Amino acid sequence: MTDTPARLLNLLSLLQTPREWPGSELAERLEVSARTIRRDIDRLRDLGYPVEASRGAVGGYRLVAGTAMPPLLLDDEEAVAIAVGLRAGAGHAIDGVEEASVRALAKLEQVLPSRLRRRVSTLQAATVPLLVRGDAASVDPRTLTAIAAAITGTERLRFGYRAGDGTRTKRQVEPYRLVSTARRWYLVAYDLGREDWRTFRLDRVGEPFPTGARFTPRELPTGDAAKFLSSSMSRAQPRIELDVSFAAPAEFVAARLPPSLGVPEPTGPDSCRLRAISADSLEWVALRLALVDCEFTVRRPALLIEHIAELGGRLTRAAGDGEALGT
Repeated sequence: MTDTPARLLNLLSLLQTPREWPGSELAERLEVSARTIRRDIDRLRDLGYPVEASRGAVGGYRLVAGTAMPPLLLDDEEAVAIAVGLRAGAGHAIDGVEEASVRALAKLEQVLPSRLRRRVSTLQAATVPLLVRGDAASVDPRTLTAIAAAITGTERLRFGYRAGDGTRTKRQVEPYRLVSTARRWYLVAYDLGREDWRTFRLDRVGEPFPTGARFTPRELPTGDAAKFLSSSMSRAQPRIELDVSFAAPAEFVAARLPPSLGVPEPTGPDSCRLRAISADSLEWVALRLALVDCEFTVRRPALLIEHIAELGGRLTRAAGDGEALGT
């Protein structure tokens, strides 16, 4: 193999297999001399790949962890597996899966051959995820990657948007950042039609289309997308002052409450009390309290007490109707 770049790529592909390669075996695989292998190893080191050599009769070369992340070479199966995994994680707002994972997916899908892209889409279409969190909102990974690419390329974006009341509008924006919360993905962008900054829930975004028009990024008022989203959500949703007592240990309750609702304080070995301020809806808070799976008493607010009483009545009537029908 006389083509040096092709040989280096083949050598790197072999070294990325987690094993130690004797120099003689590498030379035989690549059909070159041991001296050429040594020169190629030095070239890889110059490019930032940490190749370690061991001496002796059974010595050889292996790729080890370095101080930086060099480019990786993936075969077809590895590329498909990573793309499917990133799509599965990116499609739902999961703790720890943030914008970096979406950027990685956008980069990978950009260079995937069409045959592999079809395999990834086919695998995902045949897979049904089990959502262990009923309040998580599903997002099409293609929406995430299209928006991530537009952000990276500072390219204006068009899309359809459905508001909370069902109203549908067409938007043209300058996308700024994607923000992942524990339950949802959001886009922070400058809305050209409204001439102001806006946040958009990605599960309500449809058919994002990069326009090809470049823009110079504007300065976000808060300087931080997460802070802007937090303040925007606070303005949009009335805050609820919670005071709830639970007939269970604080550790038990804390493990079953989302972090956004705060941490209960122990009031005894088998009781605790939650005092917190929430920007979530009454319906969502009521559901999360019921899912703690223990007796609890809502002290305030009065609106939450009324909502839980109404909900409890509906559930009791539903159970009674089922019993009357013999089901």
